[in-house]
Amino acid sequence: MAASKMHPDEIDTDVALVRRLLFRQFPRWADLTIVRVVSYGTDHDVYRLGDQLAARLPRIAWAVGQAAKEAEWLPKFAPHLPLAVPVQLARGHPAEDYPFEWSVYEWLPGESGKGTIDDLNQAAVDLAAFVKALREVDATDAHPRLPGARGAPLAELDEQVRESIAQLGDRIDGDLALLLWQDSLNAPDWDGEEVWVHGDLLPGNLLITDGRLSAVIDWGGLNVGDPACDLQPAWNVFEGDNRARYLVELHVDDASWLRGRGWALYQAVSALPYYWHTNPGMVCQASHALAQVLADRYQ
Repeated sequence: MAASKMHPDEIDTDVALVRRLLFRQFPRWADLTIVRVVSYGTDHDVYRLGDQLAARLPRIAWAVGQAAKEAEWLPKFAPHLPLAVPVQLARGHPAEDYPFEWSVYEWLPGESGKGTIDDLNQAAVDLAAFVKALREVDATDAHPRLPGARGAPLAELDEQVRESIAQLGDRIDGDLALLLWQDSLNAPDWDGEEVWVHGDLLPGNLLITDGRLSAVIDWGGLNVGDPACDLQPAWNVFEGDNRARYLVELHVDDASWLRGRGWALYQAVSALPYYWHTNPGMVCQASHALAQVLADRYQ
């Protein structure tokens, strides 16, 4: 797959830009070593600053609001959650021909990706405990959810899913994907209280230290809605017995299982055509998740 920009209007960043931004806005950090962090993230470039800090620069305009969202909510969530979350230290303003607000965080140690987890059954328990704790945080003051945002009814995603499957053509089993998607659409809607959902619990957003889950990052999908949205790890992180353990720990009923599988399918088929030629890591993750979904027609 050829390397190129992931988004038509993506902004380029580099170490020199980060150095200039720091020198102008946060000179106390301007002499730190700056190293670009390699990942298959899609909306921010991340640079490690020395040993203790990281700078996050949005690549695309629709990612700009994430820093403000994390600054508002993560300090409120952190005392209630069993895994670490990002700690924002500063927000910078557009400058040096860079058009977006950007941010500086404490560096969270750990590796991302399920391949570094020693015990997936233990990880299923740990991640389920995190999801349950997040759901219990008071959502009274949450901002209204936008149409199609994480936690929304699956019907709001129907057009995008069908268009994505059509774009993928014979690269996937489109007939089976559509059949399973319809099964999820036919599941009863969530009729309980809307709760906080992270919305993007993919392997790249989970940090592992010493073989065990230690932190959850990238809260751009944070919303209040159907808790089934955070069942996505059942198909993009876990499989077999550890998938079952994750679902049991979260007391998942049949309707929630179907909606959760629908969210996993939505993420996979949306990512594949969009990143097919530009982000091999995301294509690998989405392909794995889709294979797990298509093989998991029945509980």
